[in-house]
Amino acid sequence: MTSTAKPSGLTRLNALEEQAARAELHEVCAATAWVERLLGARPYATAADLYGASDAAMAELTATDLDEAMAGHPPIGRPRPGDPTSAREQRGMAGASEELKAEMLELNLAYQEKFGHVFLICATGRTGEQMRDAVRERIGNTPEREREIVRTELGRINRVRLARLVEED
Repeated sequence: MTSTAKPSGLTRLNALEEQAARAELHEVCAATAWVERLLGARPYATAADLYGASDAAMAELTATDLDEAMAGHPPIGRPRPGDPTSAREQRGMAGASEELKAEMLELNLAYQEKFGHVFLICATGRTGEQMRDAVRERIGNTPEREREIVRTELGRINRVRLARLVEED
């Protein structure tokens, strides 16, 4: 008896031709070093192995790699037009009041001026108010402290995106 069931997302990711896998992983994280590390560790026996590889790759990213990863993320409250991933992840801002959206724009600009990059947070499941409160709190951080928070948040975002990738049918 042959099965006509589609392979799981993890099986599919493992079986993808290298360029196709590279493209899918680049959608998860824009840092080339992260993508190459995950590509080189295929095949993954379990989703947990994939997440572990992602965490290890994230821990090794240089400052330049982190900049590359952050460049792949639009500012909170302004998802890229036609990008369902950023729209889905920033859903908490979609129904925000015009006042909150204007405040987030001001906070994003102040944050970017201080740190030189977009405010990055794993926005999945957060309300607009929670994101606003987070940027208000984090804008007082030192650049070094903020860089480590950004690394942690990128790791969380990557896990959410990898989970969607390997759970897709």
